[in-house]
Amino acid sequence: MKTILSIAAFLAIAGCSTMATDGPVKTIDGVLVGAGGMTLYTFDRDTAGSGKSVCNGPCATNWPPLLATTAPGGDYGIVTRDDGKTQLAYKGKPLYYWAKDTKPGDKTGEGVNQVWRTARP
Repeated sequence: MKTILSIAAFLAIAGCSTMATDGPVKTIDGVLVGAGGMTLYTFDRDTAGSGKSVCNGPCATNWPPLLATTAPGGDYGIVTRDDGKTQLAYKGKPLYYWAKDTKPGDKTGEGVNQVWRTARP
């Protein structure tokens, strides 16, 4: 029993660190959500298909990127950030969390500065 619990704990931790390979994004109530059901956002200033995020430095502190090393396929891909890390994108648009969302289902980032949008399938 102890071994089974240890394996389950390992898989839960591994799932968090390799979310992109396990399907990091789900749709709940018409919105894309990431880890723990937290709402994901897109940034109007990011150009779909550019392969790059323009939200860096202080912007990325407020809008943490959904980091990933691989994409699950389909409409998902990977973009490279200025710091060399890679980020998951949906239909070419990088995906972000909003630091002020505190619980699953929060969507307080919608419309911030008229350039942030909840990510929708």
